[in-house]
Amino acid sequence: MNRCCAKLAESRSHRCIGRIFRSAFALALLAALSSGVTAQDKSLSAKSEQNASAKDQTQTVAKGEVVSELDSAIWRVHHARNGDYWFGSQDRGVYRYDGKTLVNFTTIDGLNYDPSGNIREDKSGNIYFPTTGVSDADGRKFKQGVTRFDGKAFSPLAVPDKAAPADAWKLEPDDLWFRGAQDTGTVLRYDGKSLHLLILPQTKEGDALVAAFPRSRFPNINFSPYDTYINFKDSKGHMWFGTGGVGVTRYDGKVFSWLPESELRNGSFGSRSIVEDKDGRFWFSNSLHRYAVNPSDKAGPSFRQEDGIRDATDQTKPQIEGIMSSVVGHDGALWMATYDGGVWRYDGKDVTRYPVKDGDKNITLYTISKDNQGVLWLGTHTAGAYRFSGQSFERFKP
Repeated sequence: MNRCCAKLAESRSHRCIGRIFRSAFALALLAALSSGVTAQDKSLSAKSEQNASAKDQTQTVAKGEVVSELDSAIWRVHHARNGDYWFGSQDRGVYRYDGKTLVNFTTIDGLNYDPSGNIREDKSGNIYFPTTGVSDADGRKFKQGVTRFDGKAFSPLAVPDKAAPADAWKLEPDDLWFRGAQDTGTVLRYDGKSLHLLILPQTKEGDALVAAFPRSRFPNINFSPYDTYINFKDSKGHMWFGTGGVGVTRYDGKVFSWLPESELRNGSFGSRSIVEDKDGRFWFSNSLHRYAVNPSDKAGPSFRQEDGIRDATDQTKPQIEGIMSSVVGHDGALWMATYDGGVWRYDGKDVTRYPVKDGDKNITLYTISKDNQGVLWLGTHTAGAYRFSGQSFERFKP
C-alpha cells in the first residue's frame, strides 16, 4: 500500500471498527486507497527497472551509505542469525546495524524498490526484502518486488507476470511467503529457486463486497478485499493469510479454511495481525475472541470460538482493538501492538498496557517483533524503532 494510502486508511479505519457490509466508511476507505502516490514514490519505478535490467550482470559488493540514525518511518525490525539487525523503512530502503555501524541500502544498491514492509530469512542466512513500487504514470497500479541479500550483494528475484495454476499451491517447510502487489489478491511463494504468484481463493462474502463497489462505478478503487496484510506460519507449519476485507484463511497444504470478516468483526481495519498463543489458540486483530482449530472435522478443518479479553464495561466489545501486530514473548505472554493505543501484554490472566511515546506524544505503531535474545522491538509510522527495556519501550538510537 502506498504512503498516502497507508496513513489515511489506518487513521480512518482505526476509528471505525465494524462490519464492512454495514459500514458507510467502507466506501470512504476504498476511495482513500486510490489517492495516489508522491512524486518520490513515482520515481521508484524507473529506478527499479534500471536495477532489474542489470540483474544478470556481475554483482559487486553492496556498500550502502553509513548513516547516524534511522529514518522516522520504520516498518519492520528483523534480527538475523548472524546477529545483524535489519530495519525496513517506508521509503528509504533498509538499514543494517551490526552493533557498531548503521548502513542504509536503497535501490542504488540493488533493492527493487525502496519501501520495504517485511523481512524474511532462509535457513542459509540469506535475507529477503519484499518491496513495493508503482507501475504506471498515474500511481494507481503497483508492482511487488523481492530482493535477496546473500551477505555481500542484493539481487532481485524474478516476479512472474501471470498467476500460477492452482496446483502451484503447495506447503513445503522451507518455503518463504510474501504478499502480492496491491489490488491483485495474490501472494508469492518462494521455493528456494523460483517465486510462484498465487491467487487466493474467492469467497461469497468477498464476491459480494466486490459486487457492491464495481469498478465501472468506482474507477478510483485500487484495492482488492483479498489483498493480504499478513502471511503467518503456525507451529505446525500451516499458513494463515489475513486480508483487508474478507477475513482470514488457513491453508494446510490441501484445503483452505476461512474465518470470514462477518465472524471476526474487524471491519474496515482488516485482519492485520495473526498470532498463535502458548495454548495453540489464534487471535486476529482484536481481543474479543480467540479460536481453536479442529482439523478432524469431516467437512474439513473448522474453528471453535473462545472468549478473549473483553471490555469490563461492555462484554460485547473487545478490551483491545486496532491490533496492528502481535508476538509471543520469551515468557509465553502475548504482546499486542495497537495502532495508537500502545502495547498490551496478556499472560492468560492479567492485562498490562505499555504506552509508547515520543516525548509527551503517543505514537502510532506498525509492527512488534522479538529478536534472538527475546527482546521486543517496535516499528512505527513516524518515530523510528523502539526497543523494550524490561520496563518500557524506548526509542532505539544506534
